[in-house]
Amino acid sequence: MTDGVRPGPVALVGSGEYLPAMLEVEAALLLGRPPRYVQLPTAAAEEGRASIDRWVSLGAEQAARLGVEAVPVLALDRETADDVTNAGRVAGAGLIYLSGGSPAYLAETLRGTRVWEAVLAEWRRGAALAGCSAGAVALTAWVPDLRRLDAAPREGLVVVPWLRVLPHFDRLDRWAPGMVDSVAAQVAPGLTLVGIDEETAITSDGDDLRRWTVRGRQAAWVLTPEGRRPYRAGEELVV
Repeated sequence: MTDGVRPGPVALVGSGEYLPAMLEVEAALLLGRPPRYVQLPTAAAEEGRASIDRWVSLGAEQAARLGVEAVPVLALDRETADDVTNAGRVAGAGLIYLSGGSPAYLAETLRGTRVWEAVLAEWRRGAALAGCSAGAVALTAWVPDLRRLDAAPREGLVVVPWLRVLPHFDRLDRWAPGMVDSVAAQVAPGLTLVGIDEETAITSDGDDLRRWTVRGRQAAWVLTPEGRRPYRAGEELVV
């Protein structure tokens, strides 16, 4: 990057955004960065105003625990995601967070808009970028319909196109028996499928998006047709 500016780290989180259990992870992402915590509840927009208000409230509570400013950006549809004022609220971020809901709606709403371009610009200037659950899935290039695995996946936001992510991984076998093995069998060569347990994250080593460290209380898993390899907190995962 010019002038010594490098992109910030990326965090992919299995669950727990804005909750005390993930306070340490979010504090580490903000360390050395502006105390401005930009929060996008876009993925939950289809759930209605009560859900959006809940995410905004949780984000404000976590920002207060961290001692930083909460900056909700209500990019809830294509019109508000292309709004100049909303895009301007992203400026100066230390951490930008895409929270849970629908990964397909999130990607389709933000892609090519002023808000998403502002997010990418701040990340490239050094802000941390995080996605939890739907947000983690949408940051890849692969957004599946987990209720219909025979349906064609949709395109994500393509920040980490060589990864495929399954959040809430410790619950998936109970929620959808056989789904994990089915998805693992379909991963093309050159791509890595990672399951991320709840209240657990993988965070990139600066702007090196091939090198990740596991954070949180559980594990991340590299999944192949041959099996599952766990990586515990503090361990490094290279893809």
